[in-house]
This record gives sequence, C-alpha cells and structure tokens, in this order.
Amino acid sequence: MSREERIEMLKKELKAVNTYNRPTYCEKCGAVMVFKGVGEYQCEKCGYLDYDDYGKVRNYIEKHMGANVAEASKATGVTQKAIRDMLKEARLEIAPNSTFFLRCEICGAAIRWGRFCPKCETAHHRELEEMARKSRHRDDMFGYSTERRQGEEGSKRFTREE
Repeated sequence: MSREERIEMLKKELKAVNTYNRPTYCEKCGAVMVFKGVGEYQCEKCGYLDYDDYGKVRNYIEKHMGANVAEASKATGVTQKAIRDMLKEARLEIAPNSTFFLRCEICGAAIRWGRFCPKCETAHHRELEEMARKSRHRDDMFGYSTERRQGEEGSKRFTREE
C-alpha cells in the first residue's frame, strides 16, 4: 500500500469518527470548556456546565428508564443515527425488558449493545490478530518498511578505507 493510499484511508477513518458535538467554548463567556467525564464539560472560567450528545442522551435515559431512540432523540435534539452509533460503539445499552434490539453483524443474533455477539466478537478479534501476525512476519519485510533489501545478501555495505 502506497503512502498516498494510507493517507486517504486514514482521512476516511477520521471522517467516520463521530465527535458527538463536543462543546469547545463556553456559551456564556467564550472561555475553553474542559472535559470532566461522561459527556460533561465545564467552563474553566465561569464554571458553566454543558454536555456533548452522549452526555445529553445518557442523562435523559437515566431520568427516563426504558425510553426508546425516537423519544431520546426528540427530547435531546440528538439525531437517531448518532444514538444508534452510540449503541454500536457500546456506549449505551438497550434495556433488558425492551422489544427493540440490535443484530449481530456476523450471525444476526439479537444483542443489546455493540456490533457483534460475544461469540462472533471473540472470533472476529482472533481473526484480526491472526491477520496482524501474518502481515508482521512476511519474508519480504524488514523493520517497518515494505521496501525490499538492496545489495548482496550477507555482504558488507561499508568498508573502512586504510
């Protein structure tokens, strides 16, 4: 894979990362908002509290147990797609008594969070580890470069002139 292809791949991955509308500047005084945890941000100057999308949805769900995606979206202003993404990232969990559920992307089993059921997740990670091992131990690679070695095998590259 060329350098340009790797850069394009990384750009696509970064675009796919959801920031969930994190507040960076205070609405009240304009100072910097500092992350305090669990989707909560506090102004370093005036102490104003604000929440990113995850914090808003989490707070709503804690107060309204069993709320569905549409209700949480309407109440918080967070898109349903963002809430579904949070479920797939295992940041949120579907209530045990809910009729709504996600499907495992490999076998189709009903799950309450994430992308895979526990059985498929284990198999998926083992497969990724095996692919990493194979790519790491290829014969034509040395170090972190994909270039082939130059020159004769086993010969000195530099000789001291006397």
